[in-house]
Amino acid sequence: MLETPLIVGIIFFSIVAIVKIVSDHSARRNLIARGEVDEKTRRILLGHAELAALSNVKWGMILVGVGVASLMSYWLPDYCSEEGALGLVFIFAGLGFLIYYPLAQRRLKEIQSRQLGEPPTTIP
Repeated sequence: MLETPLIVGIIFFSIVAIVKIVSDHSARRNLIARGEVDEKTRRILLGHAELAALSNVKWGMILVGVGVASLMSYWLPDYCSEEGALGLVFIFAGLGFLIYYPLAQRRLKEIQSRQLGEPPTTIP
């Protein structure tokens, strides 16, 4: 009963999100190609595209963590109850966020230094 409207809603909002992402990207590229923006704004728009790529990496890591937790609870039903499976999902999603954070910080520093015209700093 509830599954059909939920699936239709997920499909609808997924299509809307994809159309929005594609149209925003093409609008930015058209503005840059026509030269209707100054150099500083161009760098910011291009940096925003790089930030969107970082967001995709983040959600990829989170979803992989959730998938691994789900598989572990499926493959090891004797060791994992329903509550334990939910705990595993949160643990692996949290690990995904913790792994993502230093990667994102390093990449953000590179983007900021490039926008300010400074040479990128290497982090040991």
